[in-house]
Amino acid sequence: MTSTQTSPLTFLKGHGTENDFVIVPDAENAVDLPAAVVARLCDRRAGIGGDGVLHVVRSAAHPEARHLADEAEWFMDYRNADGSVAEMCGNGVRVFARYLEHAGHVTAGEVAVATRGGVKRVHLAKDGSVTVRMGRAVLPEDGVTVTVGERSWPARNVNMGNPHAVAFVDSLDHAGNLYTEPPYEPAGVYPDGVNIEFVADRGPRHVAMRVHERGAAETRSCGTGACAVAVATARRDGADPAASGAPVTYTVDVLGGTLVITEHPDGEIEMTGPAVIVAEGTVDPAWLAEPSGSDGADAADARD
Repeated sequence: MTSTQTSPLTFLKGHGTENDFVIVPDAENAVDLPAAVVARLCDRRAGIGGDGVLHVVRSAAHPEARHLADEAEWFMDYRNADGSVAEMCGNGVRVFARYLEHAGHVTAGEVAVATRGGVKRVHLAKDGSVTVRMGRAVLPEDGVTVTVGERSWPARNVNMGNPHAVAFVDSLDHAGNLYTEPPYEPAGVYPDGVNIEFVADRGPRHVAMRVHERGAAETRSCGTGACAVAVATARRDGADPAASGAPVTYTVDVLGGTLVITEHPDGEIEMTGPAVIVAEGTVDPAWLAEPSGSDGADAADARD
């Protein structure tokens, strides 16, 4: 937020399988969101709380998305909870599309959303579910070894527009507390950090996962992570839609619910799950301008 801005900052709160976000509507890209402001908004004790910020901007108004304006009117300028910029967020795209519908910018049906990971096609179903065409997974050959305590596992390198390391474990408890990023080697495989998924089998084409998200610690869900997990699990199971000509669908349980992931023979991956808006309100700009750690909790006025 710029020092000259004196009007309250409008926000909403939403989540997709309990991966929650602070939504900042800003069609003309007039609100400055430095990392410190994003971190204050996402603070769960002194702020609104969230795994990240969905900055809602018209593509034509944002320098990183102007080239996509002919394909998608709206740009998801996504920030992690620590204020760092991320390429994509699968649950975030669903919540972003739900916000566009909530605000009257779009109606149920097909919606295009610009992201740093490209334009994502979203279908808002009348039953409340949201399906996102997530693009194709890239499977680099170089992987890493992830370590928690005395246990180590090889992790499959999967890129969904953002980087993932997928490790298969006997029990999700083996992932530890995930307050901090589990160490991995060689670190140079992911020069900009990585999202790390721990995966356990639950049944035929059914797995459960926990995730340490880059810049946000453990989250209740990760959409791109669920896609990465489905692809990595399919390859582990010997399933490759490009080779068989048949789509493959996996159910992926996350801490906050369930996502259904389908990989098609052309490589396109679809993710289906819920997305809801739970609150909206305003934040006093004076609170955001206070030094970090100041007591400004009363300045966030949320209305159900």
